[in-house]
Amino acid sequence: MVSKKKLLLIVVITILITAFTTYTFGNFAMVKTGDKVLVSESDFNIMKSYAQKYNKFEKLISYAQENFLYEADEEIMLEGALKGMLNALGDPYTEYMTQKEFNSLLEQTKGSYEGIGVYITPSDDNRIMVVSPIEDTPAEKAGLKTGDKIIKINGTEYTAEQMDDAIKIMKGMPNTSVTLTILRVDKDGKPQTFDIDVMRETIKLVTVKSAMLEDNIGYIRITTFDELTAADFKAQYKALEKQGMKGLVIDLRYNPGGIIDATVEITDMLMGEGYVTYTQTKAGEREYYNSDKNKIEIPYVLLVNEGSASASEIMAGAVKDTKSGTLIGTKTFGKGIVQRIQRFGTDGSGVKMTISEYFTPSGVNIHGIGIDPDITLELNEGTEGYGSDYYSTDNQLQKAVEVIKGKLTKN
Repeated sequence: MVSKKKLLLIVVITILITAFTTYTFGNFAMVKTGDKVLVSESDFNIMKSYAQKYNKFEKLISYAQENFLYEADEEIMLEGALKGMLNALGDPYTEYMTQKEFNSLLEQTKGSYEGIGVYITPSDDNRIMVVSPIEDTPAEKAGLKTGDKIIKINGTEYTAEQMDDAIKIMKGMPNTSVTLTILRVDKDGKPQTFDIDVMRETIKLVTVKSAMLEDNIGYIRITTFDELTAADFKAQYKALEKQGMKGLVIDLRYNPGGIIDATVEITDMLMGEGYVTYTQTKAGEREYYNSDKNKIEIPYVLLVNEGSASASEIMAGAVKDTKSGTLIGTKTFGKGIVQRIQRFGTDGSGVKMTISEYFTPSGVNIHGIGIDPDITLELNEGTEGYGSDYYSTDNQLQKAVEVIKGKLTKN
């Protein structure tokens, strides 16, 4: 019996020779007559070309099964072929995923998982690079930083091509430890390599946190954009509003992105009528994400840095282009492409594929470039943390409050 994965990869031609039922092969019309199947000459030529095109796969599988010294598992080889086809495209964000890998990815938008709490991406030099540690997780507590490269896990080297395997190792039962070998470049450009032991935990993804700062200036931190983020943001905004909020700081530092719809729904509250972003495929097809005329009437600031990526940059780009708020911090990460995630086939596997690029309202694609803030300000070196809990030492947050106070004074 031909496996499902094989059917995704290889065209089965033997049905042209003998058959005992009536077949439908894709869009080809076939009619059974006795022990034969009749197709039109044009359909036959198309199917013949398919057989010739994919004949190498069959031959290579057979060759390996006959000659490879060790076991040559057909399913594993076919799975590797599917992965290899997408890897060959050279896009680190495009990949074929097994059922387990696909379900693991979906977990990240649902609420919780067991691991160390870090967002990673392939780097240009084929390393596993940290986009940002998730706030209040073992990765952050252990000292992982944006730009760190994970070169070994428990003593075994991993490259970006093996990122799925690396993720499997970093995940695991709570209260168990994993050792990461980190490559970090210091401010003088000198590379440093060292080990960090990280204790795994159940990571609960609380994506929105809020507080009231001095002079009734509200503070909302968004750690990532998942299915519940927009609703949580609105709820906490209303709570601050009831407390007499006069201005707002939205903290997107180290926010690696997430679901576009979530960031669009929140940005709609901030910028007024227009469009938040638009995406464009290679065929030139555009999809616009619109904002209505209703918006908040208090001054606000967005805090961004090199760990603010993807969906965070959609919000930052819309706010900067429309001048509806002020961006403070450092240049953002620079990820301006969009991936579609969907199931593939009937075995639970999936595909994540880059299908379009997104643009700010003024038509700028920031991929590989990032967004410069309106006010560039580095976080003071040696600062213990950032956010409302570290307000006394977080100079970027202090600057945001200062800017809002200035706007309130003018009003």
